[in-house]
Amino acid sequence: MMQRRSFIKKTSAAGIAMALVPGITLNQEMEYSIVELMGKTNIELYGEGINLRKKAHDAFLSMKRAAYSDGIDLKIVSSFRSFQRQEIIFERKFITYTEDDEMEPLAAIDKIIEYSTIPGTSRHHWGTDIDVIDGYPKTNGDVLVPEKFESGGPFENFKKWMDENSVIYDFHLVYTDNPKRRGFKYEPWHYSYAPISKPMLEAFRSKNIAQLLQLEEFYGAEHFTIGFLKNYIQNNILDINRNLL
Repeated sequence: MMQRRSFIKKTSAAGIAMALVPGITLNQEMEYSIVELMGKTNIELYGEGINLRKKAHDAFLSMKRAAYSDGIDLKIVSSFRSFQRQEIIFERKFITYTEDDEMEPLAAIDKIIEYSTIPGTSRHHWGTDIDVIDGYPKTNGDVLVPEKFESGGPFENFKKWMDENSVIYDFHLVYTDNPKRRGFKYEPWHYSYAPISKPMLEAFRSKNIAQLLQLEEFYGAEHFTIGFLKNYIQNNILDINRNLL
């Protein structure tokens, strides 16, 4: 069985390495630091079961109250996730696909990034994004399944309400069902608070993320090439709802 180093040891090593990358320092005077953008530091989050930045939290509560008056109970399934949490998700899937399903490493990574981000690149690191459903309908199994948001599904009314109202509160669907969009598959549950996530994405784009990811040591990272990472960032991180760019 492969051995892994502790999160603290790895992030410390990555932090030292970041300082060696030209143009990147941890103490640079910018609104969003690299460790913040990659989910490697604590940020101030608000709301029990909400865990968003203050303005995103307040906007969500306003949207939740409006939805409630229309018979929809907005329930957050996932919001902020740290680098460490995303790392656990990624590694668990990588081990399952390569050891249990006997997939080749690169094929396993391609399978993972159909829906899951590479640690350090998740929008959930920012405290601006939510996976959300309607808490009223009864349903079995995984709730984050696209078919459950379609006609006849338990979240059909939720989807209609969000289509008509979410932008009023500055929440936008991230991974749309546009057939020309590349990268992550359609996620009718994933919304982002644009007033904060747009400048955070702009800051993210200014970093040499591909080079930094090659310094990581989680399972599967050894298979990342600069070419693969640049394509991943272009297709999965940047090919999103145009209202969030």
